This record gives sequence, C-alpha cells and structure tokens, in this order.
Amino acid sequence: MSHHATTGMRAAPHAAPEKRARLGKEARRRSPRMGHADYEPSPERPDPLAILEAQSAARVPELVPIRYGRMTESPFRFYRGAAAIMASDLAGTPRSGLTAQLCGDAHMLNFRLLASPERSLLFDINDFDETLPGPWEWDVKRLSASLVIAGRANGFDEAHRARIVRATVRSYREAMIRFAGMRNIDVWYAKIDAHRLESLAADRLHKGGRKRLAHAMAKARTRDSLQAFAKVAATVDGKPVIAADPPLLVPIGDLLPDVERGALENLFRGLIERYGRTLASDRRALLEDYRLADVARKVVGVGSVGTRCWIFLLLGRDDQDPLFLQAKEADTSVLAAHVGASHYRNQGERVVSGQRLMQAASDIFLGWERVDGIDGRKRDFYVRQLRDWKGIAMPETMSPRRMGAFGELCGVTLARAHARSGDRIAIAAYLGTGDVFDRALALFAEAYADQNERDHQALVDAVRAGRLPAEQVGAD
Repeated sequence: MSHHATTGMRAAPHAAPEKRARLGKEARRRSPRMGHADYEPSPERPDPLAILEAQSAARVPELVPIRYGRMTESPFRFYRGAAAIMASDLAGTPRSGLTAQLCGDAHMLNFRLLASPERSLLFDINDFDETLPGPWEWDVKRLSASLVIAGRANGFDEAHRARIVRATVRSYREAMIRFAGMRNIDVWYAKIDAHRLESLAADRLHKGGRKRLAHAMAKARTRDSLQAFAKVAATVDGKPVIAADPPLLVPIGDLLPDVERGALENLFRGLIERYGRTLASDRRALLEDYRLADVARKVVGVGSVGTRCWIFLLLGRDDQDPLFLQAKEADTSVLAAHVGASHYRNQGERVVSGQRLMQAASDIFLGWERVDGIDGRKRDFYVRQLRDWKGIAMPETMSPRRMGAFGELCGVTLARAHARSGDRIAIAAYLGTGDVFDRALALFAEAYADQNERDHQALVDAVRAGRLPAEQVGAD
C-alpha cells in the first residue's frame, strides 16, 4: 500500500487557502469525480460470508446466531452488519487521495438525535466503532448506498432513489464549500440543534413531516437513565437490580453463577474506577459520586451482536437516582486492513478520540479502558451513557420527500464532521460547484445496493443450507 493510500495528501501545515484549493483541483486530474460512479466486484473479491465468519470467530459464540438472524431479515439489516464487507469493496474503488477522520459505518441509521452536555438536543453521527482516518468519500458512499437500500425496501422507483442520493450528496458538497470559507473555530462550533432542525423542517417538509419530527424530538428527550431504569430494573431484597431478559440482557450473576459475586463486583468496580481516569477531572468527580449496584451483558445493534457489551447500573444520592453506563468492546476497525492501523494502542481510545473529533458535542461520560477478562484475555472497551436523549429514524415510515430531507440532514452533518479533521478547502475544491460528484454517487449507490442484495441472499442461502446458524431473537 502506498503512503498516499494510507495517509492521503495534505498541504503543508498552515498552507495558504489558495494552495489547499489547488491540491483539491489537482486531485480531480488523478481521480476524476465521475470515476466514483463505478462499482464492479473484483474477480478476487473475498467471500463476504468468510469476512463475517472471521469477525464471528472473536465474538461470544452463543450470540453469533442472533447476529446472523438479524442480518438475514432484510437487505437493509444485512447492510447494517456488513461494514467489514463494504470496507473491503471500497478499498478497490477510486480514491481522491484526500483524507479525514471517518465514521467507518456512516449508514443512515447511525445519524440520530442525541443530547449535548448542556442538555440541548442535537442531530449528529452516533456510532464510531469503526472510526479511523481514511478517504472521506468512503463515508459518503456508505451513506448513499444505505439510502438506496432503504428506498428499495419502501418500494421507491429508481428515479426517486437517484433524487434522494443526489440531494444528500449535494447537501454534503455545498456544506463542505461553506465550511471551506469559515474560520477554523467557527467550523468547530458548528452544530445542528433543535432550532436548526425545526427551521430545516419548515423548508423541506409538509405539515405531517413536521409533526413527526416534533414528536420524535419530544420522545428523544424522555430517553434517559430514568426511562431505562423504569424499563429494565427490578427490586430484589429491597435493592434495585437489572432484570433478566435472556439472551438479550443477562445479569452477571446469571451469566457466571460459579464465580464469586464479590470477585465480579471488584472486577467491574475496578474497571469503572480506571476508566474514570480518562475523563476530565470535573466529570470524574461526578462519576465518583455514584456507586455500582449491578452489571449485565447486553446484546446491541446488528453488526455489533456478539461483541462483549456490559451495562452498569450505578446509583447516586439514593436508590431512585440511577445512571446507566454501557461498556462496549472495541476491536480493530474494519478499515484498518485497508488504510493502515490506528496509532492508538487501545482500540477503546481509538473510538473515543474519533468520536470526540467528529461529533459537535460528546457524552460527558465517554471514556475507555483495557480489561483483564474472566477468561484471562485482555480486551479494550469504550464507555458512555446507555441512553442520553437518543432518537433514531424509522426509514420504513418515510416518503421519498422525507427520506430526501433526512438524507440532506445527514449530508451536512457528515460534511461538518469531516471538515473538523480533513482539509475542508481541498475537499471542497475537489467537489466543486457542479453536480458531477452527486450524479456519480447516485450511480455508485445503485450498483452497490445490487451487490448488497447478492450478499444478503448468499447469507440467507447459507443459513437455509445449515452452513451458518441463525436465531431470531427480539429487536435491536
């Protein structure tokens, strides 16, 4: 792999804007924008199921069938779990040579409502398990293909799907051009808050769409530790504990009945204490005001099923003052094989650093730790609040107009995230004021949606043939 493939091209530090813009224009000659329309599977393309099986080998064995079960349900749910497959495919596509911090899994459902530390509702990227520096266009391609796959599931015709993708990519491109003209600190402070969401909705949505957004925003504000407490906690011997809902939620005492409870509590108490050292001092002081009450293993998402994920119930001033934290295993990014390894030795720190770099505002309890597992293996984790005003889109309820408006929102959000770490002036100059890149990605997204359908069918066939185990359990 060449140096440029790994790190990308960048103007000298503090180069004049004109020089940075020239770099972007020169990148067009090496990698024409219309070249991004192409997607043709390589004759040496790895077996997509072999990629999934390689991931499964490092996961909790009894949870792997749940992952395959969720991925067989639909092409869209398969796509959510197939970031590693797409990373391998993107590695063979044209590159602009310009890099930014990538989400690595920027499909449409990883853009959602969440809370800022100041208790404002924001719209931002949510999932950073795969974050790593790489070609900025890979995130845009993953987002674009997800919209086509969701549009097909809703029965939208090809013309509607193309309009949705072009609107999304245009939004990214125009936002990047705006960011290119802004002061560095103004880019850093840029965000999409509730007020901006409402004004965007007024421009883009009919009355029904605006009502749905208002309802989603109100609902998101109720999704916090108190709501989680009401939903998953029970009282045993007068003390709050996490209620069992196997296999999706299993308290530690049920999971490891032969291990002395005191030893387990010490293990997790030590984890929380050490992870707290990765927080700012004021937030560490807040964390120290809570005590550990219970721990459970939780099954999360689609692509993450089978990774180790623990939720901690902590209590503050009394038994009615809960805080739920989630510690999620962080493995090597699926991008690493194609863009180079992270310079962070702890994969949890990789996730946290990428999240802090890309998000407008991050969870106050976001941190990381390395843990000696009960099986004797060391594993990296990142920690955050389990629920903090989360609101997720429901693509199956979207009309073409609403999906287009949602795509535009994702486009500007992704541009802002990339503008914080990439050379926004060079990327904006590469994209230009015309719609060449927008049209190219509409073609790419259709071609990749075809590939995703073939891969989904291969998984369905493998499950039917008994090659891979699958189990349908609950919703993610």
